[in-house]
Amino acid sequence: MKNRFKQLLPNRERLLASRWLRWLGPLLHHPQLWHWSRRGVSMGVAIGVFFGLLIPVAQIPISATAAVLLRANLPAAAASTLVTNPVTFAPIYYAAYKLGAWITGEDAEKSVPNKPALPADAEEGFWERIAGIGLPLLVGLSITATIAGLACYVLISLGWYLYVMRKRRRKR
Repeated sequence: MKNRFKQLLPNRERLLASRWLRWLGPLLHHPQLWHWSRRGVSMGVAIGVFFGLLIPVAQIPISATAAVLLRANLPAAAASTLVTNPVTFAPIYYAAYKLGAWITGEDAEKSVPNKPALPADAEEGFWERIAGIGLPLLVGLSITATIAGLACYVLISLGWYLYVMRKRRRKR
């Protein structure tokens, strides 16, 4: 299972060939970025999930940059941004919007007008709708991304630790 997981993750050569990550050049050669350790993988997944939930575009380059700066596992950070994909994007963002509307106290139904826009007012109506969901969505995504990132870090660290302890007990 571990080998199958490693095959699915982007390797060093593929990430180095990426035009978005090319500017990181020499920084990508640090061995700690590619080492499969408890801290590195936990941090990498936490970074990837955080940026995967928080921002809708350029998730992999931003999480890769953060992984390089924090010396986390780079493939884990890049792969875990896929927590949001075409299937999960809408439910996650809707739930984050509802959470943000509840936290900010904005009424979810009032902030997004349901009236049909006339052709002349179509562009104005679109921007009015976007402005209405902006703050609740940003607050909800920030909370969701932070909690999910921390939970991933703790759960992977704990799971890794328990796996190693069980393996050591079996050897004895």
